[in-house]
Amino acid sequence: VRRVIAAHDVGRAINPMHTEGQIEGGVLQGIGYALLEEVVLKDGKFANASFLDYRLPGPMDQPTIEAVIIETNDPSGPFGAKGVGEPPIVPVAPAIANAIADATGVRLRELPMTPERVWRALRDTLSL
Repeated sequence: VRRVIAAHDVGRAINPMHTEGQIEGGVLQGIGYALLEEVVLKDGKFANASFLDYRLPGPMDQPTIEAVIIETNDPSGPFGAKGVGEPPIVPVAPAIANAIADATGVRLRELPMTPERVWRALRDTLSL
């Protein structure tokens, strides 16, 4: 992933810089969920129980993220604000899956979407 434009209706952005940071953090967490993070179990135990084996996105994995803050009035939120912590995570994996499908013609339906899983999907498609 090289670039993400993430537009979110946040109600009222009480602190726009903080809101932008929440969107950027959520996008990066979504990238980790989509491409890197996987719990591996062996005999009912975690096979990757440490951060040495469980890969999280770091600074080198972060693409350019353009956070677009869309402000509306939410009368049920405090001062018109909406929650912005988790919503940016939700669309990332489907967007990456769509990009992979557009580029390769194969639809991945399992996370994380690793290079090996892309290769296997291509191989299986070509074997038909």
